Amino acid sequence: MSYDPVISDLGKAELKHRRWRTVKDRLFGWTMAVGGVSVIAALLTIFLYLLWVVAPLFMPVTLKPVSGFKADTSVAHLSLNEHGDLAFLVTNEGRFRFLDAVDGSERLAGNLLPAGTQLLPALAGYHTHGALALGLSDGRALVVKPQYRSTFIKDVRGVEPSLSYPVGKDPLTLLPPGVGLQALTAASDGQTTTVAAVGNNQALVIAHTAPAAGLVLDPDNAPMETTLAPPETLDAPAVQLLIDDDQFNLYAVSKRGAVAFFDIRDKAAPRHIETVQVLAPGLEVTSARLLAGGHSLLIADSGGGIAQWFPVRDAANNLRLTRIREFHALQAPISQLEPEYYRKSFAAIDTQGHLALFHTTAERTLVVENTGLQNASELAVSPRAGHLVAIGNGGEARRWEARNRHPEVSWHSLWEKVWYEGRTQPEYIWQSSSASSDFEPKFSLTPLVFGTIKAAFYALFFAIPIAICGAIYTAYFMHPRLRSVVKPSIEVMAALPTVILGFLAGLWLAPLIETHLMGVFAATILMPVSVLLCAWLWHLMPLKVQAIVPPGREIALLVPLLCLVLWAVMGVSQPLEQLWFGGNLPRWLGQEFGFTYDQRNSLVVGIAMGFAVIPNIFSISEDAIFAVPRQLTTGSLALGATPWQTLSRVVLLTASPGIFSGVMIGLGRAVGETMIVLMSTGNTPVMDLSLFQGFRALSANIAVEMPESELNSTHYRVLFLAALVLFLTTFVFNTVAEIVRQRLRRHYGNL
Repeated sequence: MSYDPVISDLGKAELKHRRWRTVKDRLFGWTMAVGGVSVIAALLTIFLYLLWVVAPLFMPVTLKPVSGFKADTSVAHLSLNEHGDLAFLVTNEGRFRFLDAVDGSERLAGNLLPAGTQLLPALAGYHTHGALALGLSDGRALVVKPQYRSTFIKDVRGVEPSLSYPVGKDPLTLLPPGVGLQALTAASDGQTTTVAAVGNNQALVIAHTAPAAGLVLDPDNAPMETTLAPPETLDAPAVQLLIDDDQFNLYAVSKRGAVAFFDIRDKAAPRHIETVQVLAPGLEVTSARLLAGGHSLLIADSGGGIAQWFPVRDAANNLRLTRIREFHALQAPISQLEPEYYRKSFAAIDTQGHLALFHTTAERTLVVENTGLQNASELAVSPRAGHLVAIGNGGEARRWEARNRHPEVSWHSLWEKVWYEGRTQPEYIWQSSSASSDFEPKFSLTPLVFGTIKAAFYALFFAIPIAICGAIYTAYFMHPRLRSVVKPSIEVMAALPTVILGFLAGLWLAPLIETHLMGVFAATILMPVSVLLCAWLWHLMPLKVQAIVPPGREIALLVPLLCLVLWAVMGVSQPLEQLWFGGNLPRWLGQEFGFTYDQRNSLVVGIAMGFAVIPNIFSISEDAIFAVPRQLTTGSLALGATPWQTLSRVVLLTASPGIFSGVMIGLGRAVGETMIVLMSTGNTPVMDLSLFQGFRALSANIAVEMPESELNSTHYRVLFLAALVLFLTTFVFNTVAEIVRQRLRRHYGNL
């Protein structure tokens, strides 16, 4: 047997080549595996980060007992400073005290009453943002307001308490001689003050004070102009009066639950609106307070229930007090009720010592704790809602730290209809901020999800027929040379920045559609009809004429035809509108059918975003159709099937997994689109299926509001929750799409 060195060298080279190829294959496999794992890890990291930011929204509220202090045995009023470390007390004897809420040490004290007078303990009416009105035994009223000035000495914060007198240090005379006070309240915004009183003769009297004209430097000694309204007799004896922050509305509450509602905008002539019975027979009012902002009235009863009421306009545009919601977490009679200063939350304590926190908008019972304080005489919440203090009958003051950062969030406030203050009915509303501090945040994600789905629906409704039909023609009928030009040109459209499309849609397309709305509707119908008509006429042409244009290039005849049809319908649009619709089709639609036409609407978004989605759907669908094996099509044609039968029964079924993937990728692109939606729609979070109304999508809302949100605020975290919802939505869509695609592949892969 001979040895051939040449063959041996070739064998070695082939072996070396195979080994190197094996190494490259393994290296490529590992690279793909690492890349895939990295993508999954990145997605998981994004998901975990979103979850980490959102999780605090759903953390339970906690009350942590901290050191209390010994207060007076007879306290007529209790309130806290901003940080909850300083307490202001007024005793039944008419003395005031500022106490350190941590150790009970006295910081400032004095006597409030003029000589020869006594305090009526039941008439220490306190208004959350305003003044404390004290009823005196001689029928007069004294209005005081605690103030706190922060000091910093060597970077150590301190507080200097003081008292101010919004209407002067001399008590106000409100009632005639011999008539005693029965109910009293006051409200002050620093410049104007309103005091309301009810005498034991059931007469309601209102005094309004305002600074005199000119520059006032010392509010305590400022000259005041006082207007005393004529008395009005109440239907039921009032035990509590409440004035809202704006000093526009007054509520007189009786023991049996009759609430008299007054409009006091004109302080000289208060107007009685109505008297409403807010309790069932057998129950009594134990406490009444105005919620932060002064728009809602909280009524606590002897059965342990708490109801929220606020004025609602009826069909005749008249204000009517309406019961909005109720809370029944406490079973014993409510002894004290105290709202927060700036949020729609409030605290309540019953006679058995159970302390509860509630939030009205979210309709949440935040926490219920047993304090052990029987028949608590006073309850106070610090302005920042971080501390609560309750005083028992023996003068023992107990204090709690409240961890309650996001009470506004609940399933109800995020996804269900909520009856907000000032609205006529429950609604889905997103309105996260306002210029006023008493604003009620509205964090409903439902209109944002609705807007996202609406944008995707109209975009796909416009894009899917054009993209798939274009892909079918390009891959199956178009001449190869023409396909080599058309396909790359459409794919280049995918690289066009969406901000450019949004800019063109908002500033050029939207006004054009509004001006030529009749032409847009006509083109939607006439352009497909023109294509079918042209195809039918071309089919009737003699073969010699058809031979002029090579097969697969007939599309060249359609382009000028479609341009001509579009130019014609746009040209006759305004004359036809003038003839049939009074020159303004949008206005006619509103008059005849009640459609509100916004210039930047869903129609504009559908067209603009459709152009952004078409390249993705077209490219993937065209590749799937073009990749169908030629032996399948030639075999079908050889068996006598027509080209259209082959297309519908062989090609499309085989390519269906790829076509479906293209549609789902287009859906994902439409759901996550930001700039087109942001720039080409009104960006209003409304829930309306109308083609002529705008909307706000989740992605656009995040882009608009995230730069303005406060770090770690409820608004900030809810925006991350919206991002998490968008992330999960696209994940679910893609997962379902992959499952369907795999089933289609298994079903039609054997053709």
